[in-house]
Amino acid sequence: MLVKLGPLDTGRIADPRPYSDSVPDPRARRGRWYSLTAILLVCACAVVSGARSIDELAEWGQRASNALLSVIGIRRHLLRWRRTPSPATICGVLGAVDGDALNRTVGAYLADRHRAATEPAQAPSPSASGRPRIIAVDGRALKESARLTATRRHLLSAVTHGTVVTLAQVEVSAKTNEITHFRPLLAPLVLTGTVVTFDALHSVKANISWLVETKKAHYIAVIKANQPTDHRQLAALPWRGIPVQHTASGTGHGRRESRSIKTCGIADELGGIAFPHARLAIRVHRRHTRDP
Repeated sequence: MLVKLGPLDTGRIADPRPYSDSVPDPRARRGRWYSLTAILLVCACAVVSGARSIDELAEWGQRASNALLSVIGIRRHLLRWRRTPSPATICGVLGAVDGDALNRTVGAYLADRHRAATEPAQAPSPSASGRPRIIAVDGRALKESARLTATRRHLLSAVTHGTVVTLAQVEVSAKTNEITHFRPLLAPLVLTGTVVTFDALHSVKANISWLVETKKAHYIAVIKANQPTDHRQLAALPWRGIPVQHTASGTGHGRRESRSIKTCGIADELGGIAFPHARLAIRVHRRHTRDP
């Protein structure tokens, strides 16, 4: 299971244990037998192998070999046996642990692994390798998280394009609150030279100025009619005289969709548009038909 998490080689920043050690332990110091890191790694390995419930997490630990439990950090009893946490212990720890701290820890681990895997050793920044890193910011409702007394939990995530890796995520109380979590989500990440994409909900000028000026990142924003000035200025660009530069088509969600793309440079000396640090406009024209 640890092979899927990555080889335990600190030189390649693949060992998750140093990251897990930074998560505050919610338990009283007295009476602890398992370290918080050991419990979290048991859960991580079990989930990688397909576990989906507390009982399955505990069952995975019961079936794991002593060698693997030793690597994870399960202490050996004086009688030389190793016993993994019970379902009650796992449930209590996961219910009390700081979710935001755990999210930050997992995000930092995945971000370092993704950086080590995608950048040459000599590249000092994401853009030095010639292929800038691209991160999408989007919100999603957590599947199977609804309860009789509550709706599904909503997460805002920063996810890499291509090889999908969740670098950071935070829980938001409702979809309308995503905007206020935009900066806290991206603040811990190194974004110099990175292209950040997001939908119209996050196309807020103050956040985009912070992204470019403070984080030194590029962006691709979606502008819709709810921003009338910017939408009108973009629509007034000479699109009719620009040839189609790319086309694509595909199927999904019960429909066939084709897209054509045009781009147009935005020159400040020609007036620009009322949107911060805008240099290039992209027009995407979509056509879709429902599958029979």
